[in-house]
Amino acid sequence: MGVYEAKIAWSRGDQPFLDKRYSRAHSWTFDGGAIVPGSSAPVSVPLPMSDPTAVDPEEAMIASLSSCHMLWFLAFAANAGLVVDTYVDEASGKMGKDEKGKSYLAEVTLRACTSFAGRVPSQEELDALHHQAHDHCEMAHSVRATITVEATVG
Repeated sequence: MGVYEAKIAWSRGDQPFLDKRYSRAHSWTFDGGAIVPGSSAPVSVPLPMSDPTAVDPEEAMIASLSSCHMLWFLAFAANAGLVVDTYVDEASGKMGKDEKGKSYLAEVTLRACTSFAGRVPSQEELDALHHQAHDHCEMAHSVRATITVEATVG
């Protein structure tokens, strides 16, 4: 089993802290060197304390689920002899409340639109490939959100 690491860094700088109006902007640094600006979601912490141009944890979770699903889908499509030209997922997520009233990511919808060179799979075959991808996606196994895939050929 792999070990995955990320460095999350925030600094107060010269801004006050106890008034709770400090910036939530921070950075995510990954092992390959990619640095991603992070922040709280503006819906959770209002501007200017949040940075709407940065990635918030909720968006990152949805992107992680979508990316994992896509990578498995591409592998299964290749195994089926299908040549994928493009794969675009307009993924979204919806927060909900659990039985204790705590917020959590309750629903994720993956809207995968795939284009193919050569043979184009039927909707049944496309759905089966997405089902396989979902069954193998480690990120999907790691959340309790209901994940729905709306697959189309574009």
